[in-house]
Amino acid sequence: MLKVYNTLTRKKEVFHPINESEVTVYSCGPTVYNFSHIGNCRSFIFADILRRYLKYKGYKVKHVRNLTDVDDKTIKGSMNEHVSLREFTEKYTKLFFEDMKTLNVENVEYNPKATEHIKEMVELIKKLLEKGYAYKTDDGIYFKISKFKNYGKLAHLDLEGLKSGATVKTDEYDKENVSDFALWKFWDEADGNVFWETEIGKGRPGWHIECSAMSTKYLGETIDLHTGGVDLIFPHHQNEIAQSEAANDKKFVNYWMHCEHLLVDGKKMSKSLGNFYTLRDVLAKGYSAKAVRYLLLSMSYRQQLNFTFEALEASDNAIKRLKDFILKLRSIKTDNENKNVESLIKKVEKQFEKAMDDDLNTSEALAAVFDFMKEINVLMMDNKIGTTNAGEILRVMNDFDGVLGVLDFEEEKIDIDIEKMIQQREEARKKRDFATADRIRDELKQKGIVLEDTPQGVRWKKG
Repeated sequence: MLKVYNTLTRKKEVFHPINESEVTVYSCGPTVYNFSHIGNCRSFIFADILRRYLKYKGYKVKHVRNLTDVDDKTIKGSMNEHVSLREFTEKYTKLFFEDMKTLNVENVEYNPKATEHIKEMVELIKKLLEKGYAYKTDDGIYFKISKFKNYGKLAHLDLEGLKSGATVKTDEYDKENVSDFALWKFWDEADGNVFWETEIGKGRPGWHIECSAMSTKYLGETIDLHTGGVDLIFPHHQNEIAQSEAANDKKFVNYWMHCEHLLVDGKKMSKSLGNFYTLRDVLAKGYSAKAVRYLLLSMSYRQQLNFTFEALEASDNAIKRLKDFILKLRSIKTDNENKNVESLIKKVEKQFEKAMDDDLNTSEALAAVFDFMKEINVLMMDNKIGTTNAGEILRVMNDFDGVLGVLDFEEEKIDIDIEKMIQQREEARKKRDFATADRIRDELKQKGIVLEDTPQGVRWKKG
């Protein structure tokens, strides 16, 4: 059975969904004011692995990943570029979805925008006001943390430091101090023309309220899983719990899962250290998106991952080994079926699932896949694999790819001219015209096509 590490209880727990046939998942999405950096990408890939494995286990998944398109950063960015908030955030929203597609992150069922759910947020805030959990000041509406029993349970805070009545006016929070937080900010000149006229006043939402409102709308008052980076445990996720449970009198989330920080060359990523990279920065250096994805999922999501370009090179080589393995299987044309292949497949399936059931242990799952490849490669070298065997091996590798998203299963196509050149070379070899065969091989290599002569015939791949 699947076990996940629950941040709330600080232990691994057997996963029991509310509904046996459908799992509800909420993942904190991007604030759309800039390009996605590789630390963001790790968190989104982790949520994607969780989603994919739940589907592998047979669950239907209902997944929300929000888009924060109104806060201090987006407002400031739009003002600096002298464009509307909508125009500014639409640009970065589009870039975000492009990055997710590049990284082979699956589309989720809902990508709600904060600006399109003001009504739901206002209704939630009204409920908190009526229940006495919120209060108005001259500059906004705040959540009274002293009113909520067990505030701090997710972050395991020492509640002696509570500063009920002390308020935070910006969207940037001091993680060392616990203060009442803004649910709604009344309009002032700093927000320019960004405001909504509502029953609770002219203004805009605070950062935290959007997730509670949108999670409830799309997934219900209690959900199975909530994901995000460890930097969101406090205050963001803690405040989500407080406002959601205070409003609905129900447990908000059953399992909280948090992805650890990404380091770059052993240090925290920062522009001042010159080790800050967006996904597009890395791709511009010539690395493949699959290698990036492989590296970011190669270690357990609960361990800090050290991103280096040496590690990225190793990931690129791992992808090439996987790709070559698949190409070899597809080139098999013999009927030398091997009875041992079935037992090898059952063994690797069991190992893969055991690893993934253990709190998504992707490093152990990958190790099982590569051990399986070694065993099959030995059989292929001895010509002891037939076409039926190859088909079954490809099936199980495709199943694993449904979870990992790094094994290149799309059959690459070549144009007719290239295909003709490969055929001409084969004909030259049959006539023992090796000079012509070598010349065509060199010409193909210049076009990015690498040929391999195997006992099963010629095999090509893009170099």
